[in-house]
Amino acid sequence: MSIDLPLVLGGLVVGFIVGLTGMGGGALMTPMLIFVFRVDPLVAVSSDVVASLFMKPAGAIVHLRRGTVHLKLVLWLCIGSVPAAFSGALLIQALPFGDSLDAALKTVLGVALLIASGGLVVRAVLQMVRSRSALGEGPARPSAPEELVVRPVPTVILGAVAGLLVGMTSVGAGSVVIVVLLLLYPALKASQLVGTDLVQAVPLVAAASLGHLLYGDFSLGLTTSLLIGAIPGAWFGAHVSARAPGGIIRRALAILLLASALKLLGASLPVVLGAAGAALVVGNLVWFWVKRRFSAAPQQPVADSSPDPAESSTRT
Repeated sequence: MSIDLPLVLGGLVVGFIVGLTGMGGGALMTPMLIFVFRVDPLVAVSSDVVASLFMKPAGAIVHLRRGTVHLKLVLWLCIGSVPAAFSGALLIQALPFGDSLDAALKTVLGVALLIASGGLVVRAVLQMVRSRSALGEGPARPSAPEELVVRPVPTVILGAVAGLLVGMTSVGAGSVVIVVLLLLYPALKASQLVGTDLVQAVPLVAAASLGHLLYGDFSLGLTTSLLIGAIPGAWFGAHVSARAPGGIIRRALAILLLASALKLLGASLPVVLGAAGAALVVGNLVWFWVKRRFSAAPQQPVADSSPDPAESSTRT
């Protein structure tokens, strides 16, 4: 088994982005392996899934120690995601063989990346609204109740969809789960949201990894090279994340995923560049509009609340 230095560097970059933003592992790693390193799509998916198994637990352990994990939500998510993730690896084998398999996998990957890109956009908008900040990275709300009413049926369905996506494409766990959890459970703290997603992803990826080890096209040398770079990259990115504008990075990531998805779906280079440019322009216009709205909004609560201390002081 030989170590490939370019793969190590690629893993370092992807790991850093994952540590910095908390998302984008499979969505970046698999397209990078296919487009940059010309790896067979099935090998890329299998190796990426197994590599993720070693990257996920680091963040999960941190959140478990801090108590920012809703374990009941994790349980219901895993009921749906674990069998679906294992089945995803089996489902790939039912697809056509040969060149048609590569084409089918690229199509499925492209659709998954479109979902991931859209998920990043929806998540950014929801965070901007919740934090009332144009950066979408405001502090976690301290008002979330300790006892959250879990909705088992939609939570299990969410886990199953995310598990199937990861099992087939290695894409979708973070993007899909976080966005839908935001919609299903708006009372969750931001820290609980990330922690719950990371912890439920560990058994999900473990099931998908087992399926790919048994039935996929896993490459030990490829995965080892990726992990040599990805693990320290994720560690370093996590330390930088407290200082970096994560909201801006996620928006750039959404555009990158959109371009990768269109390329996987067979779009020409002018179409890919045009769509990325349009997304960049429209995204910035929306961002400026949100910034103006939220920069003016805090003035009203301050004006309304300022007389209260004065009135209370005069009464006392």
